[in-house]
Amino acid sequence: MSKTPLVLVPGLLTDDELFAPQVDALADEADITIADVANDDSMEGFAARLLKDAPQRFAIAGLSMGGYIAQEVMRQAPERVTGLGLLDTNARADRPEQQEARRKYMERAESGDFDIVCDEMWPMLVAPGRTGDEALKARVAAMAARVGVVGFLKQQEAIINRPDGRGDLSNVTVPALVLCGAEDQMTPPKVHQEMVDKLPDAQYVEIEGCGHLSTLEAPEKVNEAMRAWLARL
Repeated sequence: MSKTPLVLVPGLLTDDELFAPQVDALADEADITIADVANDDSMEGFAARLLKDAPQRFAIAGLSMGGYIAQEVMRQAPERVTGLGLLDTNARADRPEQQEARRKYMERAESGDFDIVCDEMWPMLVAPGRTGDEALKARVAAMAARVGVVGFLKQQEAIINRPDGRGDLSNVTVPALVLCGAEDQMTPPKVHQEMVDKLPDAQYVEIEGCGHLSTLEAPEKVNEAMRAWLARL
């Protein structure tokens, strides 16, 4: 059986390590590549770079900012995508107060407080019961350090200026997986249900006791959901 070409798209301040459990577990079913998300400052730029490097036909799954990029890929080249995975993400644009909060983080990071900013973000990234997980925290901090200040500023600029994509979801005809942690504080279940309601062919998975970084917090359940999604393609 031939493997499904699959592009996985990391989120803000993350890299390949975000999907390490999926790369290992799904290697028998998918030919996986990880998108570069540290070198552009717009969703259009991220998507164009991804499409330049991706196979001609592929499935795509993104977490958080990666989900925003995946939606932009669907807008730019829907004919190339065989399946869409939206993990712990959102189709809405930032509200003004969210944009303001991001700008403040950017200013602080640029002025030398990058490590402090990353540390302050940690409790919002995982379920409340996982905030004391020092091994997971170190794993997340290492990804942030690799992305660095410049990458962080570019990513935040892209997120701030992303479009509201809710109206585009009804055009997505490929099988979709919409997955989130039940305790995701950044993109809660209600915004995922909103996406499910607009997508023509979506399966919704909500993981109990899990926050925003589902691929690392609950890898076995994410892998199970992704296997079921790949089987539908």
